[in-house]
Amino acid sequence: MLWQTTRFSIDLAMPRVMGIVNLTPDSFSDGGMHGGALAHCERLLTEGADMLDLGGESTRPGAEPVALGDELARVLPVLREAVRLGVPISIDTYKTEVMRAALDLGVDIVNDIKALRAPGALDVVAAHPACGVCLMHMRGDEPRTMQDGEPRYDDVVASVREFLRERLEALRARGVAAERVVLDPGIGFGKRSEHNLALLARQSELMALGRPLLAGWSRKGTLGRVIGREALGERLVASVAAALAAVQRGARIVRVHDVQATVDALAVWRAAGLPG
Repeated sequence: MLWQTTRFSIDLAMPRVMGIVNLTPDSFSDGGMHGGALAHCERLLTEGADMLDLGGESTRPGAEPVALGDELARVLPVLREAVRLGVPISIDTYKTEVMRAALDLGVDIVNDIKALRAPGALDVVAAHPACGVCLMHMRGDEPRTMQDGEPRYDDVVASVREFLRERLEALRARGVAAERVVLDPGIGFGKRSEHNLALLARQSELMALGRPLLAGWSRKGTLGRVIGREALGERLVASVAAALAAVQRGARIVRVHDVQATVDALAVWRAAGLPG
């Protein structure tokens, strides 16, 4: 199966690793965000990342929104250089103006936690001849409030599947080919631990939508609760295990912070002749 993007047709016959590049001030506390971010991009590629996902706004539960001007100032200088690295580049944003500016620079993929629900977002993607899209499920309208009120679902897998089906159909109705789209169940985005684990256990039900799945388990809070250690720095092994479990259940892309550990684990996985 192929994923069509702006410059690349990505072969998903084997699972691919998407490296995370957070362009937020706390990620580069020495103040050298631009140079530090590019060096981080290059390091992730050396470690084996197949593509990079750059974002200028934290989407952790409770995170405050970032002003449009601030987000543009964070991401555009780095994107200008990143598109020269020879791999697919994704912009992680839900802001229409950021999507448009990134695509104008040649960015390959729009990765939107709101699944193109913002006013004008569908227009931007539909107007582009080939950019890839990742549609993600998130409960509510923004990360700041997505966990409010103890998220509840009658059947989380059915709810996520129906939401993603509707957003996929909205894109198709605008003339966007299905080959440009992958789907993300949104682990940790308005979901309790039991919801996240159900989405992993029943991932095959989401694959019935006919598009590749992207799994984003890296360093998620659910993993800390499963292993009984909440510190982010103690979630590496759990993150890699979750990535492998997602691949075993059919995910074609894993979005991760710890690229080298994930790439190594997948290499052993393939050498053993396991699914994926």
